[in-house]
Formats: sequence, structure tokens, C-alpha cells
Amino acid sequence: MFQKDLLQARRALITGGGTGLGKGTARRFLELGATVYICGRREKVLAETEKELRQISRNIHSIPCDVRDAAAVEKMVETIWNDGPLDILVNNAAGNFLARTEELSLRAFEAVIGIVLMGTLHVTLACGRRWLKIGHRAVVLNVTTTYTTSGSAYVVPSAVSKAGVEALTRSLAVEWGNRGIRMNAIAPGPIPTEGAFSRLLPRPELEKHALQRNPLGRFGTPAEFANLAAFLVSDGAGYINGEVVVMDGGEWLQGAGEFTSLGRMLTEEEWASMKPRKPSGD
Repeated sequence: MFQKDLLQARRALITGGGTGLGKGTARRFLELGATVYICGRREKVLAETEKELRQISRNIHSIPCDVRDAAAVEKMVETIWNDGPLDILVNNAAGNFLARTEELSLRAFEAVIGIVLMGTLHVTLACGRRWLKIGHRAVVLNVTTTYTTSGSAYVVPSAVSKAGVEALTRSLAVEWGNRGIRMNAIAPGPIPTEGAFSRLLPRPELEKHALQRNPLGRFGTPAEFANLAAFLVSDGAGYINGEVVVMDGGEWLQGAGEFTSLGRMLTEEEWASMKPRKPSGD
């Protein structure tokens, strides 16, 4: 489907790029000729991912950065810009946990909102201001979720944050589009990775329940996500702007709120064991 030079000479930054969907996307972009920067909070994980992906291309670079810290983001983006402007930004860094909302502290809300919403805003503005200043054409791809419009019980901080990211996507698509910057998003359904979905389900049989909810009877894969991401940031999608592309096998159409039905299935002991310490993901 894809020409090997589809992203040749493009420079991309992927937040949360050390694991999961970010790592899979970095791999695909490298295969298609891009120079890729990955960032995340865990330096060791980033270094291991860079070493692994260097077998595909030497054009992979890792930079430790907590996207919640606006000053750290500015420093990271400035470092990248010293070698030339970026062409692609993928805001993938996320945090989430399954919990009853009344049991969450404000700190728990702030942790997720800080990574997902504020982190996306920090990186988008740091890149966007530089692009606009020099008139550089670019594309931003945000990663949201299928429950932004419906909401979903037990993942309220994530639902609130991702809904804000979708509003940001559509707003800047209009505001920045006439200056050469496209904004789109992917809303994936369940895609088991070491960084996210598979860690939200406390019992193996709950995965079976999730599969039964999906019209295709299976989960998505990181490779499928990465292929969609590669298309949306390429020139082949040059007239797509302000869109949120749902990628979930039709699950959202079958029933809103991906985690809502779990409320009646979990025991008190399971709820207690899942009380959040820190969000999952990068």
C-alpha cells in the first residue's frame, strides 16, 4: 500500500514514543523514510526503544521529556529545531486508569489531564509557534479515544482530557489550516499494548467480554494504527483537515462507553487493587 519513500526527508516527533502505539508508529515512520524523534518520561525505556529501532534506520533519536512540563517541552523542541524544523507531530503520550470517580483525588485527575490535555497543548504550541513564525507547512496528529463524545464511566479523567484534545484538533484545524498546518486525530478502540489497554483489565475473561462487544470479534493491532497514522500525515491525505478518524472495528457503533459495562462485573477487591498510583502509559 505504501511507497517506501512516503515520508522521505520528513522529520517527526512522537510523544510517548517509547512503548505501545507510539513505538509502533515510530517503527512505521522509519520504514517509510522519516527521521523520527521519540520522547517520554522514562529514559531507560526510550534508550532501549532507540537501540531496537536503530536496526531499521539510524534516523531515530530519543529525548527524555515530561510533556506536563512546559519549560521541558520548550527545551526539547528547541533542541530538535537546531537540526531543522519538524514536519510532523504525533501527540500520543497518555495516562489512564480504571477507577470509580468518587474515589479519585484531584491529584489523580491532574495527573491524567496534565499528560493528555496539557501535554498535547504544550507540544502543539511549542511546534506551532515555530512553524507559523517561519511559514513552515506541517501536520499534527493527535491520539484520542472513541468515548470522547459519549463519555465513559470509570475513566472520567481520560474522557475529559481526550474530549479537550478533540476540541483542540478541530479548532486549530480551522485557525491554522490556511497557514499550512493540518490537524487530525485518530480515535482508536481497544488495541492491546504493553503501555495501555491490556493493563486496564484486571481479569483475563474481561478481554473476552471486550471481544464480544466488537462486530469484528477482535482487537486492533499497533501495525494497523501505525499504517493509518502514516497515511494521515502523508501528502496523500493533504485535503483531510480537522477530522477524527475512528478505528475500532465498529465497537463504538455497537455500544457507547468502552469501560462502562465493567462496573457491574468487578468485585470490591478488584476495585481496591486498582486504586491509581500513577497513570498507565507514557
